[in-house]
Amino acid sequence: MAAAVRGRGRRGRRVVVLLLSPLLVALAAACGGGGGSGGPDTRTAAARPLDLAFKHPGVLVGKEQFDRVRAHVRAREQPWLKAYEQMRGSKYAADDYRATPYPVVECPPDTRPGKGCVEERQDALAAYTQALLWNITGERAHAEKAVQIMDAWAKVITKHTEANAGLQTAWAASSWARAAEAVRYTYDGWNDGSLLRFERMLRTAYLPQVENGSADFNGNWDLVMADATMAMAVFLDDHATFEKSVHHFRTRVPAYFYLESDGKLPVSPEGSGIDTAAELKRYWFGQDTFADGLSQETCRNFKHASYSLAATAHMAETAHHQGVDLYGEVKDRLRAAFEFHSKYQLGAPVPGWLCGGRVRRDMGPDTEVGLNHLRGRLHLEMPETERYTERGRPEGTDGLFVAWETLTHAGNA
Repeated sequence: MAAAVRGRGRRGRRVVVLLLSPLLVALAAACGGGGGSGGPDTRTAAARPLDLAFKHPGVLVGKEQFDRVRAHVRAREQPWLKAYEQMRGSKYAADDYRATPYPVVECPPDTRPGKGCVEERQDALAAYTQALLWNITGERAHAEKAVQIMDAWAKVITKHTEANAGLQTAWAASSWARAAEAVRYTYDGWNDGSLLRFERMLRTAYLPQVENGSADFNGNWDLVMADATMAMAVFLDDHATFEKSVHHFRTRVPAYFYLESDGKLPVSPEGSGIDTAAELKRYWFGQDTFADGLSQETCRNFKHASYSLAATAHMAETAHHQGVDLYGEVKDRLRAAFEFHSKYQLGAPVPGWLCGGRVRRDMGPDTEVGLNHLRGRLHLEMPETERYTERGRPEGTDGLFVAWETLTHAGNA
């Protein structure tokens, strides 16, 4: 799991910022603040009218996208058929899959064995897999299995503990919310008692752990937490929490992926004590030369930068389904980050100024969602990302919070 990196000082400022953020967006909404053109007021403006209903299904995958995936698979078209077969052949798709819920999930940051960490992530991914199978095949047994898995955990879990609780909660909650959204609004067999129990689970055992983020940790924590928060907010029809996650996106993404327009130094994470040149260099793993697309964790490894690419695209995609153009606010930054990491992942020589001339090329299956929008909808040139994505298709699952995105998002504008 991702190790923590903490900055020093200004703890009080962090608390004040976190307390003020919901108030700021509420005030902006009351004053008619509107959403998301990328102007100077976007960090405090309401993203969408607070009385506007959310669009469902609308967590990562929308109804029209489900319709297109179903048509592609039935017509045996590629790459969707191969992606579907990959998913159908996974352990998560087993007809007799059985959940293994824990009342308390304990995930330490060291070599001590955890309790329920792997089981929770796998069960959440299984619920999402079964939900996708239901939407593609129309076989009710898959919807029933997804509900069975979700209800098993909703009956039992109370909390997450140990130092990796925030990240673990975010990974699992992202998949839980996608699974629940894909079932609730397409299937008529989820009874009210079970549904309410699952909603209560998200509100009590997941949302409080992630909604305020983790400003001083490595940025993949903060971004995955924001991804989970936004996904749960849409499923729960929680407008205030959605606004909070949008604010989190708008402040954290620029502090994670660098653009030359930021200045000589990267943006400091909001609410952290990381803002001097020395602190930023340490936080960026020793990097003191910055180029478009570089991430805070590039010099750690590409795997964690890749998690953050996925989480950023997930949030922008969910917001897109809700009429909020977060992609438009970060399209140049996000395109640069995808291209930068894909280029070196594909084997380009590493210059001496970048991470001392050595990088860990371990990107994951994290590019389909962002590529679909930036290349497919906006028609931006992304040759390196296209090469990397096509070489890795079908993108499967990382076993954490990314699953089957060639199936759901390849060419699926």
